Amino acid sequence: MTDTIFPETLFKPWAGNPLTSRADVEAALRALVEPVEKYRSPGGARIRLDAHAAHFDQESADMEGYSRLLWGLAPAEVGGATWIDWTPIARGLANGCDPAHPEYWGDPFDRSQRLVELAAIGFALRLVPDKLWAPLSEVERRNVAAYLLKGHACEYSDNNWKFFRLLVSMGLKHVGVDCDRGLDEQYRQELDGFYLGDGWYQDGDTRRADHYIPFAFHFYGLILAALDGADWTDRYRERARLIAGDMSRWFADDGPALCFGRSMTYRFAIAGLFGAMALVGDETIPFGEQKGYFLRHLRWWAMQPFAARDGVMPVGYAYPNLIMSEPYNSAQSPYWALKAFLPLMLPEDHPFWTSDEEISPPRPAVSAQRHIGFLIANPPGDAIALSCGQHTSAENTFIRFAPEKYAKFAYSARYGFSIENDLWRFDNSVLESMIGFSDDGVHFRVRETNEEALIADNVLYARWRPFADVSVETWLYWDGDFHVRRHRIDTPRPLATIEGGFAVGRDAGEIREQGTGRAIVTTADDLSAMIDIGSSVARTGRCHIAAPNTNLVSAKTVIPQLLGTIPAGVSTLAVAVLAQAGPTEGRTKLVRLPAAPDLEKLRRVLSEEGTAVTLMRGVPL
Repeated sequence: MTDTIFPETLFKPWAGNPLTSRADVEAALRALVEPVEKYRSPGGARIRLDAHAAHFDQESADMEGYSRLLWGLAPAEVGGATWIDWTPIARGLANGCDPAHPEYWGDPFDRSQRLVELAAIGFALRLVPDKLWAPLSEVERRNVAAYLLKGHACEYSDNNWKFFRLLVSMGLKHVGVDCDRGLDEQYRQELDGFYLGDGWYQDGDTRRADHYIPFAFHFYGLILAALDGADWTDRYRERARLIAGDMSRWFADDGPALCFGRSMTYRFAIAGLFGAMALVGDETIPFGEQKGYFLRHLRWWAMQPFAARDGVMPVGYAYPNLIMSEPYNSAQSPYWALKAFLPLMLPEDHPFWTSDEEISPPRPAVSAQRHIGFLIANPPGDAIALSCGQHTSAENTFIRFAPEKYAKFAYSARYGFSIENDLWRFDNSVLESMIGFSDDGVHFRVRETNEEALIADNVLYARWRPFADVSVETWLYWDGDFHVRRHRIDTPRPLATIEGGFAVGRDAGEIREQGTGRAIVTTADDLSAMIDIGSSVARTGRCHIAAPNTNLVSAKTVIPQLLGTIPAGVSTLAVAVLAQAGPTEGRTKLVRLPAAPDLEKLRRVLSEEGTAVTLMRGVPL
């Protein structure tokens, strides 16, 4: 039985769409929006797609369903779309803001989810007031204005949320409603406090910088620069120019983006960065290259079964998956992905659309991104980031599976990342691109926080503790197509260890090789290998069949792992890791392995060239 029995479009709403033109992109948006409309409430203000819950109230979740579609619909309307029925949407705005209506969204209050959703409404009022504002009666307009003004005056979370007040203000101003500009200026200054330099921000008082930097900080900043245009928005243009080169390295040459951090259920939202840069006319990345990154990214998504059987986009990444969700992911949350459709604002004759789509330029050198602790390489078909310096503290319990999302040794665009689904079965742990330690054979600990993190041109260093009395030093670097990990472990008691490589999707003909110091998985399309290159203790390789639905890209995976026992005292572990498309070529690379790490050379490089990862500076745990 094969998938050819079922229609090509089952779970793949963009199947058959070539995604090479503006018309194709608009059709992709329509394919996402139309299945949702049948779940709109009679009054238009609410959309509810499933029964699973987020931590906030149902009214806010329903409001998400209403507002998040606007990120795609409003730009499409500006660009000339003729298929959008704005009547229920305008009716929904009036009813959602009317305290006397059964579909009222509820009062906005400090740091509430409603404030997030008001940003899209402010954005839409700025773009399409003739569709959302003009049809309303005077009473309805007063209700909408009062609701947005109340939200504008609230306190927003101390992170990228501060942009939401500015977007609400922009929308109010455009329809002739004044608000407290002093509050806007306060948040402009506070947003600048998150700026690290070279275009990079940190997302609030955390040691994390993930997809929220391109699809929130730069996305919103460039929208303000394009649609407000005041002098104070010039900073956002300049910061986008500075980060453009770094962000291009997050994209594989065939489309997928680096899978890293929280909120991956927003899927292709990251592509909105290219639309935002085009919107302000920025050609730091030439229009043809921008168009290439953008369209290849959407084409990669067209091959993924990311939708449910009715065409609705559920929580998940490349396929529906609640395991990887965040506490704030309602059934409607994934539609923030529609940020990707911002370039539909641009007319057919804009250079973004008329330029020839250019292939990804050669990128042979490693990209050292010191502010966020990444060393990114771009082998064919992938973007792989070695990572040290990002983490989540034990006190931050808001992000689910935070160590897997931020503290792995490596992240990939092609292979995504994996999460655990059972923290009480050490032998069955996934530990993809991580090392786990257990002192009882049942429970285990991994890297969560760093005590120190340094970066040089091609070396990362971190000092961390899986247990309070166990110290680990880790060095990571690229050696040709391999990345090398070197760990120095100081422990007062023996510990069992499992260290994993990259997870690859299983197939019927996969070959698993496992033995002393090596584990290699070969499938029809990929090779993933872990080979010991000079540890002080013997380790045994295994090709571990991970529990289903633990990887964000492939529902069923197999992972090369090395297993061993660390005695009391000081031990060292060293491994060469390779994962790539094209198993035959990968085999040839395994003939010449990297040399064992030279610890003194690594220390010297860091002493002479290393600097602290910026995220590690001045941020409390």
